[in-house]
Formats: sequence, structure tokens, C-alpha cells
Amino acid sequence: MPATTPVSPSTLPSVIPATAAAAASSPSTPAGGAAPPQTGTDTFIAEGQDVHGTALYEPACTSGCALSGDSTAILARMTWTTWSTEAVGAGTYKLDDCVPNCAAGEVFDVATVVTFSRPLLVCLTSKPRWFWSRASFKFPDGLPKALQGGGAPQNPWTFSSVVTEAQQTCVD
Repeated sequence: MPATTPVSPSTLPSVIPATAAAAASSPSTPAGGAAPPQTGTDTFIAEGQDVHGTALYEPACTSGCALSGDSTAILARMTWTTWSTEAVGAGTYKLDDCVPNCAAGEVFDVATVVTFSRPLLVCLTSKPRWFWSRASFKFPDGLPKALQGGGAPQNPWTFSSVVTEAQQTCVD
């Protein structure tokens, strides 16, 4: 699964400051104390979890966008039905099983419905921006055997680097 290890909300406090963990677990308490946007019109996906890189908006991910920093988890052919207080879309989740390693692993195209939620404000020097900090997946056709059990993708997936950036850049 993604070598950029996604962090579950239960492990956040041991990885990042508790205030950032609270921000990631509560959609109404973003880092920096700012109120979340009324709509998601200004909320982006941080490609590869890098808020300093490409900020992807609703039409993104038609040809593919990396969710993990090492491109072992990619969304493709996405069609978005909602992009407001959360973003909901259907398409293909390209997942590398990383067996025997991620460079040599098999990539599986898995039908998915993804919901991005928990927008957090990241105060970049050029312009503060809202980024989705959590993705939840549904797999209408199920997962291939290689991606079940211990090989299953993180679900839901909290984007720890987005949470950390929000905590580090947006201070009261």
C-alpha cells in the first residue's frame, strides 16, 4: 500500500501535536481556529499530500492524480457529483500492492467512490488555502484478493502531512 504511510485518526496524537489531531478529527475545528469554508469551492486536494505542490480542484483526477507521495495510490477517471462541504466522486483507484516492493508491485485498477472531507486551512506564504485532510473509500465491486486483509488500503485515510502543515502554518 502507499509507502507514504497514511495515518489513522487513532494514531495521530503520537505523530503530530494534539491540536492538529483535534483539527483532523473535527470538521468544525480546523487548525488556526479559522472557520471552515461554507462551500468547498475553495477546497483542494494536495496532490501527493504536498501542499506546496499542485493544488487539485474538482475537475482534477480525470487523467490521474497521486494521493500518496510515492504514486502508489492514484485516482483516475474521476467524475465528481459533489464539491461543497465535502467532495464525492466516482472513478478508478489505482493501487500498487507493493509486492515484492512498490517499484516492482502490481497496480490494480479498483472501482471506487471517494469522499474527501475535513477541510483544513494551510497558511502558505503566497496564499492561505483550504485542503481536504481525509479520504474515505467505498469499493462497489470489492477489492482484488491481493488488496484484502493486510494488503488493504488505508480507509479512511487521514492525510497526515496536510494536517501537520495546517498546524505548523496557521497559528492563532
